Amino acid sequence: MAPMGIRLSPLGIAVFCLLGVGVIYHLYAGVLSSRIASFRQKRTVDLRDLLALSMEAAVQGGREVKRIREDNTLEEKTKGKTKEGASEKLTLGDLNSHRKMFYLIKNTYPYIQVNSEEHANAEGEATVWTRIIPEEILAKISGGKEVPAERITVWIDPLDATQEYTENLQKYVTTMVCVAVDGDPVIGVIHKPFIGYTAWGFVGEGSNVAPRASYNTKFPKVIVSRSHSGKVKSFVQVAFGNNTEIIPAGGAGYKVLALLDPTDEEQETADIYIHVTYIKKWDICAGDAILRSLGGEMTTLRGEQIDYSGTEGNKGGLLASIKTDHKALVKRLPPWDENKQE
Repeated sequence: MAPMGIRLSPLGIAVFCLLGVGVIYHLYAGVLSSRIASFRQKRTVDLRDLLALSMEAAVQGGREVKRIREDNTLEEKTKGKTKEGASEKLTLGDLNSHRKMFYLIKNTYPYIQVNSEEHANAEGEATVWTRIIPEEILAKISGGKEVPAERITVWIDPLDATQEYTENLQKYVTTMVCVAVDGDPVIGVIHKPFIGYTAWGFVGEGSNVAPRASYNTKFPKVIVSRSHSGKVKSFVQVAFGNNTEIIPAGGAGYKVLALLDPTDEEQETADIYIHVTYIKKWDICAGDAILRSLGGEMTTLRGEQIDYSGTEGNKGGLLASIKTDHKALVKRLPPWDENKQE
């Protein structure tokens, strides 16, 4: 309607209405853009909170892994072949653990990137983190470590050592969460569901695990994957001698913990961890972060840092050590061609 005392033609009325709509649109757009800007400003994550959330996710996933194994309701399937040609197993433990872990993190921080080994098509869990931070974290880590969400990538392994899980070799089984910032592993969590133990490390801040007092790198004990211990044996013996003790074991999480002070009676110990074939980043990121938090290193066999952004695979093999001259170990390794290992 035109102002009182003013008559408008049909064209004038149309122009007047368009102007009104334009004013309303610009007002609405201004309010909306300011709200979006405000929302974006809040899209940061306190890394101490994310450590606590990662621990809770690993524990909740671990409960599912343990329950399904004890109920013997694995519903075992084969989802394909590994790069070494072995059957790649999938169980209900993998899937249920994935749902618990993935949705707990995504429901709490929907704007961070979460990469998981499994991809469940079923509806997600409604769980949201309680924001309770364990006392052991509060005692060692101060808050206020805010990082923009777009710089964060979370890698979760809902069930590490699935083959061993189907064989009921419980000591090798872990659930893992890793937080990478700009591709660098910063937070690592490795949970052993069958004994209820959780190891964690936060680079530059602290950890609840520790290195052993000493390591033998002249005649080291080398831990390797039991799925391809034959392939790695000759590689290790060329580097360290024919009498080198080689420990075949399941699960990358278990093998990293073997480099540290033992956390339980079933945990074997080793001086070096070597892997010579293709491996996924959710298998190794958490262990890499824990080692870094203690001054250790995990690199490719050529001594290169592993980037935990982008693609899911690491084709460069790995060498992990702690309290040693890592570069000297790299120099002792024989020539290695990643293109022949895929």
